[in-house]
Amino acid sequence: MLVRLVKMHFYPEFTAEFQELFKTVQPRISAFEGCHSVQLLQDQNDPEVFFTISHWSSEAQLNVYRKSELFTSTWAQVKPNFKAKAEAWSLLGK
Repeated sequence: MLVRLVKMHFYPEFTAEFQELFKTVQPRISAFEGCHSVQLLQDQNDPEVFFTISHWSSEAQLNVYRKSELFTSTWAQVKPNFKAKAEAWSLLGK
């Protein structure tokens, strides 16, 4: 099991739009083969900071998603609104 953690820091005017966007893409991400779950969390002290946590059967299946049209088009909407560079970690789940 691979756990993917992504930290994103947005400009304040984009946070509501991002949350709505995530609601629309979350079911589609979850439908990818090998994706067991994906969730969005917001920092309790800084409302501009969000984390996504997704669980994948393998890195190969995560990479299929990362090369998909869904990821590419979503990232194109999200990336210009980063206040700081996104950070990502791939962790082994036991």
